[in-house]
Amino acid sequence: MGQEKYRGVMFDLLTALLDSWSLWNKVAGTEEAGFAWRQRYLQLTYEAGPYRSYEGLIKEAAQEVGLPDGRAEELIRCWGELEPWSETPQVVRALLEKVPVAVVTNSSIALAKIAVACIGVSIPIVITAEEAGYYKPHPQPYRMALDRLRCDAKDVLFVAGSAGDVPGASAVGMPVFWHNRLGLSPLDTSAHPLYVSDFLWPVLGLV
Repeated sequence: MGQEKYRGVMFDLLTALLDSWSLWNKVAGTEEAGFAWRQRYLQLTYEAGPYRSYEGLIKEAAQEVGLPDGRAEELIRCWGELEPWSETPQVVRALLEKVPVAVVTNSSIALAKIAVACIGVSIPIVITAEEAGYYKPHPQPYRMALDRLRCDAKDVLFVAGSAGDVPGASAVGMPVFWHNRLGLSPLDTSAHPLYVSDFLWPVLGLV
């Protein structure tokens, strides 16, 4: 295995780099309610295809799982409280010294800007579903990021957080590292990540 195995790294944002689940649980009131809300929101984004209001999907999911009115608005107000996983800043800094790095997120442009700032490290390439016009796992957001990275898909390691990114990134030809911090179940058994870890540190050994 050569030292320069991958020439770029692309990250999911809200689960691979940030502990967004804890904020959703806090706003929902319980871990169980937060998990149900987040799971329904993820389903809605995966099913959405063409972009429609991200903030609207958060609200729609809250209503569908029976959360009290106002919880979606509260979550959006608290977006700046998102926290990175403990090793995220150090891993991202180290990668930026070696290869081009991008983030691809289903967030709106406004919320993605807030969330990336929570990492504490400037990431030059951030692609949102709003800008791409489609939600992941549609190929367009991934391809837009590949264009900005100026790399072939096979040369870019995609670091997934949510299960839907595993088949999504694989379908455009990227090898996938699943940072499965929460022990989530796979969505699609036909798509398999090349690497699975509950920490980000191993990514540093792959570039």
